Amino acid sequence: MANLPLHGHRCPRWLFNRMVRLSAAIVEAVVEEFGAREVLRRMSDPFWFQAFGCVVGFDWHSSGLTTVLCGALKQGMADRQKDAGVFFAGGKAMTSRKTPHEIADYTDRYALPDNVADLQYASRMCAKVDSAAVQDGYQIYQHFFVFTGDGSWAVVQQGMDGQNGWARRYHWLSDNLHSYVKEPHSAVCGQRGLNVLNMVSQASGQARNVSVFQTREQPEKIITALKKIAALPQEQIARLHLPAAHPVPQAGRIEKALRRLYELAPENYEQLLAVEGVGPAAVRAFALVGEVVYGVRASFQDPVRYSFAHGGKDGHPHPVDRKNYDRSIDMLETALRRVRVGQRDKLDALSRLAALQKGFSH
Repeated sequence: MANLPLHGHRCPRWLFNRMVRLSAAIVEAVVEEFGAREVLRRMSDPFWFQAFGCVVGFDWHSSGLTTVLCGALKQGMADRQKDAGVFFAGGKAMTSRKTPHEIADYTDRYALPDNVADLQYASRMCAKVDSAAVQDGYQIYQHFFVFTGDGSWAVVQQGMDGQNGWARRYHWLSDNLHSYVKEPHSAVCGQRGLNVLNMVSQASGQARNVSVFQTREQPEKIITALKKIAALPQEQIARLHLPAAHPVPQAGRIEKALRRLYELAPENYEQLLAVEGVGPAAVRAFALVGEVVYGVRASFQDPVRYSFAHGGKDGHPHPVDRKNYDRSIDMLETALRRVRVGQRDKLDALSRLAALQKGFSH
């Protein structure tokens, strides 16, 4: 999938209100047919997520699809999430910082099994990996956390490149996640970049081990090595293949983090990354010293690896048809109401129609 440009067009209130209703109805239909955990799987699928945004009225090429769709979905499901069994936390900018509190609040309010600590840790590590362990030049500003009562979860994050205004989206799913620091994403959507420091790549295994090894060294040794590297001629530093947006870390600025790591003595890279205060500079410092001093190079391989139902908010490929949009909402909401009283005819008809359409497409 291509990079997502940031558009300046605001979503009209009348369209957002319809997005709220339709997105919630679609999620309820998925829960009714396939269960709550299927919502997590689909949210982690970048193609389904993108198509979902297009169906509710957003343009495929706008990064606003992510933030507005997540906002509409969270609002639409606010009073329905208990019955659906799937819960929505986080969002854009400062709202993302409320995620840990919202996880705890939902668990207490709806008497869910106590998976709070694990869910909060998952939320924090997803954000930490995409902001520090993967240094691709995109600043994370959207963190959307979806979870079920059994402790399963999915994350949709988005970052922005402040220089060119493009966005990149990161998808996570708890199912089959064996490690937060070894190929953990279900998908990373964007245009492949050059010289992206990727400490969660399979190829960075030795670099992760060397980083952990360095935490057992006296901090002064790492600081001395960084100062020597910073003093090298520019043409020699360039051969280290560090991204232009991530210069050699200043030793003095990360000394506190190094000393804290030395005291805590993390046993593996995930524990190292989870330590408060370990950010992009510390990650970069260990990778850099690991390459120069120990000859172990981290991966610089970027981890980066559609349909309109109602038109797009910017008028492409055609303006949103309000009457058709309202008809779709009414049809789904009516089908869901009838299911709740034991009448599945409309929802079953939609399922048969989807199967028929799939047959035609082949």
